[in-house]
Formats: sequence, structure tokens, C-alpha cells
Amino acid sequence: MKREHFSSRLGFILITAACSIGLGNIWRFPYITGKYGGASFVVLYLIFLVILGLPIVVMEFAVGRASQRSTALSLNLLEPKGTKWHWFKYATITGNYLLMMFYTVISGWLLYYFVEMAKGRFQGLTSHEVANVFLNLQGNPTAMILCTAVVIIISFGICSIGLQKGVERVTKVMMTLLFGLLIVLAVRSVTLPNAENGLHYYLYPDFRTMQKIGLSECIFAAMGQAFFTLSIGIGTLSVFGSRIDKSHSLTSNALYMGVLDTVVALLAGLIIFPACFSFGVEPDSGPNLLFITLPNIFNVMNEGRIWGTLFFLFMVFAAISTVIAVIENIITYMMDATGWSRKKSALINFGLLSVLSLPCIFGFNLWSSFQPLGDGSTILDLEDFILSNNLLPLGSLVFLLFCTRRYGWGWDNFYKETLIGKGLPYPKFARKYISYILPIIVLIIFISGYLSLFQ
Repeated sequence: MKREHFSSRLGFILITAACSIGLGNIWRFPYITGKYGGASFVVLYLIFLVILGLPIVVMEFAVGRASQRSTALSLNLLEPKGTKWHWFKYATITGNYLLMMFYTVISGWLLYYFVEMAKGRFQGLTSHEVANVFLNLQGNPTAMILCTAVVIIISFGICSIGLQKGVERVTKVMMTLLFGLLIVLAVRSVTLPNAENGLHYYLYPDFRTMQKIGLSECIFAAMGQAFFTLSIGIGTLSVFGSRIDKSHSLTSNALYMGVLDTVVALLAGLIIFPACFSFGVEPDSGPNLLFITLPNIFNVMNEGRIWGTLFFLFMVFAAISTVIAVIENIITYMMDATGWSRKKSALINFGLLSVLSLPCIFGFNLWSSFQPLGDGSTILDLEDFILSNNLLPLGSLVFLLFCTRRYGWGWDNFYKETLIGKGLPYPKFARKYISYILPIIVLIIFISGYLSLFQ
């Protein structure tokens, strides 16, 4: 079966960016930027994005493009005979499934809020009543199943059409609308009364805050955000590398992806902080920011129903574009592993994910007594911990070792692949850093995930 490729470089860049542009950009990045010193933290973050995250992105791209396969077969084709690198493929598909088991549920929440905001559900509600809307949704498994099902049906429907006609075409439209909505919302937010206080908190370099918190803690927070924002380590980017031609360098493509991811994160902060400070609301992080704090702000804002609807439409585009990208990887993986047609792979995986999303849903209601990571934790927290604190860092370490060690694919083969195509070359002078120091940094990030859990 002939492998389908992207029709344009833009399609490739946008869909790989869609993998990384997600909830972490909106509900985590602005919060930790403000917490750890504003613009000074952003500078640290950008440095670590370039020296920590992007080298591994290029490695995933290279493994995919050199093998022309997903991780179902790529390691089998590139590894030295007799080695067992290909066993890693089971971890990559597990990571993709885990991500979708809770990400489709959260995407369903966003879809629900978009509809309810458009209907005017939040108008006239007190802050306590706004919070209860979210709690009532989580306590209603039927509503959550329906919302999640809509997300899964839409995403698999688009992926089943094909790479160019389905995934690439729809992603281009969604990402264009996403950036358009981001800019409109950011302009509206920065023109609110007292917005300058939020901009000062967000963008002013506050080295005193960094000193108070501790420079090492700020550095580590920047490293962690730079690492996790790119969704590296589970082969999601590798499959898109297998569908791009060799006309442009992988380093240039990775840089474009990182720039788009960072622009979205920065613009999200321009929406959130001016709005919070304008209405005297403490900026929060995580689900509370999206589903409680911001609806309260839109509730008291002039024409807040319109702006709230546009915001949640933006969030739906951000979330579903990620879901489509990861589901495309799952479908391609199964096509490579089994020889199934696209439609058969889509149908079978649609059934699997529909069932696998249920534990996350039930963790908020029917199975809420199961608190795997301590009081107040849910099945979603467990799924996210397994993925974010285990599979992503350890998977990134595998890609690092595979591309730099002679008993893997090896530096020479990897570097040769990065030289193909016009654009930025991969930094050969950084070989020792990438081969020996970067794996230690990834291990430290992995260990820190467990230390934070115990703390």
C-alpha cells in the first residue's frame, strides 16, 4: 500500500503544531509564567525549548522520515539486527491511547461549555452557581459520555476520510480559525479597564520574584514546561515525519512547530491575565481556570456571552485539533502493524477508544470513591500521571539513546537524515551535549515527577 504524504509543508507544520498546542498552553503556561517571574521566566522557557525539547522533536521526525513508517515498524527497520528497540513500540501506542482516554473527555467538557455559553446558560449566575455547573457536569455520566462521543465521532470521521482530504484539510481550517480567534480575544482582553496591571504581572521581568522563589526552582519549572509542551516521547510526531518529503530540513520544521506552540501559549496569557486583573479575579491553573474562573469573568464582562462563546470555540478547536492529530497516529500505527485499511483501522479504534474513555468519565461520579493518587484524586489524574511523568520522559530518553548510540540507529545515521533538505542544519557541535547531558536532564525530569507526587 502506497504511503500517503502531506500535500504541502504548511499542512505538516500545522498538524505537528496541533499535536503540541493544547490545554497545557492555555491552563498551565500563563499561570506558571506569572508565578515564576513573568517575562524573565519566558526567556528561560524559550532557552530550554530550544536546547531541551526541539532536539528530541527532530529525532522523532528523523526516525519517522527515514523509515517511512510509524513506531509500529520504524524501530524494526532502523535498529541493528538482534537488538530489541522495537519493543518500545508498545509503549508508544499505550501513550497515545492513554492521552486520548482523558483528552477526549476534557474536549467534551469544552464542547459542552461552548454550547452552554452560546445559549446564555451562565448569564445571571452567581460565582457559586457557575462553579456548580462544572460540578454538575462531572457528576452526570450520561452528559459526559454524550459530549465525549461527539468529539470521538467527529475526530474519527475526519481521520477516516484520509490524510490530505481529511486530516490535513480540516487541520488547516481549524488552526487558521484558532489563531484568528486568539488574536481577536487577546486584543479584546488587553483593552479592558485596568488590563495594564495584568500585562505588567505577565510580561514584566520580575527577578525579585525569581530570587524569592529560588532561581533553581524557576529554572526547573521552565525546563518542565518546555519538555512537556511538545508532546514528545510517544511517537506522535514520528508518524508525521514519515509522511513528509525530504525537500526541507527537519530542524527547520521542528523550529516552526516550536514557534507556533510558543505563540499560542503567549497569546493565551494575553487573554487570561488582563481579564483576571481587570475584574479582580485571582488567576488560577488547571480545569478551575477554564471552567470556573473564566466563565465568571465572562459573566460580568460587557457582551461576555459573545466573548465567552468565542473563547470556548477557540478551546474546542485547540482540543479537537490535538485529538485529530493523535487519532491519526493511532490509525496509522494500526495500519502499519496489521495491514488494515484506513477505514477498518478507524472503525476498530473508534470502538476501542469509546470504551477506554469510560473509566475517566466514571472517575468523577460512579467510581469517585477510587482515589488512586491520594485524597481528591481521580482516574484522570492517574492516567495523566502515567503518561506525563512516565511514558513521555522515558519515551524521550529512548529516542535520545536510539539516535545517539552505536548499538541503536546511531548518531551518524541520524545526523545524515537531518542533513537532507534545505533549511537549518542540525547542530553537529552539540553532539556531546545531546548524547550525554540531555539524557541526564530527561532522567532528572522523570525523577522529579515522582518527588513532586510524594511531596
